[in-house]
Amino acid sequence: MNQEQLNRMHSAKGFIAALDQSGGSTPKALRLYGIEEDQYNGEEAMFDLIHQMRSRIITSPAFTSEHILAAILFEMTMDRQIEGQYTADYLWEKKGILPILKVDKGLAPLENDVQLMKPISNLKGLLERAGQRHIFGTKMRSVIKGANPDGIRAIVDQQFEIGLEIAKAGFVPILEPEVDITLPDKEKCEILLKAEIERHLKTLEADVRLMFKLSIPTLDGFYSDLMNDPHVVRVVALSGGYSRKEANEKLARNPGLIASFSRALTEGLKAQQTDDEFNAMLQESIQTIYNASIQ
Repeated sequence: MNQEQLNRMHSAKGFIAALDQSGGSTPKALRLYGIEEDQYNGEEAMFDLIHQMRSRIITSPAFTSEHILAAILFEMTMDRQIEGQYTADYLWEKKGILPILKVDKGLAPLENDVQLMKPISNLKGLLERAGQRHIFGTKMRSVIKGANPDGIRAIVDQQFEIGLEIAKAGFVPILEPEVDITLPDKEKCEILLKAEIERHLKTLEADVRLMFKLSIPTLDGFYSDLMNDPHVVRVVALSGGYSRKEANEKLARNPGLIASFSRALTEGLKAQQTDDEFNAMLQESIQTIYNASIQ
């Protein structure tokens, strides 16, 4: 674990850019970017286009370490290059931004009102490659769809089990048990989720460091005590389907909670924009998310 990088993630001002759309969510990301599915043919062309979009964001003069702590990458992005360097090396060496890798393989079918992660095949091999690519941390997502104690316990158990394996390999894992923001019992889900997280934190060895990526809580400041746990490097928030404006407003009411936005970050960016238009839109987005993250 790189101590300089760990200190930056723990203490510096800024937020995390989530640029980790996977195969299933890439067509929608491209559509929002102004590229329809009839404009490309096959997965290879699709992934080429999403890499061009990500590269345009990362190389933009608006995308700097002044506002952005880290960027979450899809596995294929980790293995591709930007301006002749592997993406993680470009991020850290050129931009001073930490590279984080999405490691989950998607969601299992709904059971007990939750969607666990599908098995992560050859996690050990993936982590070895991540080390070779100079990745700082990882991220993995599962989803809570109802206030079911058994389901929520299972989600947190799985997140911690795999997270500890990742931590032992020298990375800082981000555990992401997302609560669906549309749920009528969202607050009850969050109460159950926090209790399960706290139960696990009490069992960790002193040197374990991890992070959480959580839905912005219904009750302002609800996760403040998690931030003070000595094992927790940072607690970050997903936008979860909120517009950027609404996500920023909710985030700003939670001191210490910083953004890890994907769709809210890229909202308004279009392939058809000139570089000046694109960079100005990205700068506005980054500035507003940063402002909400440092309240």
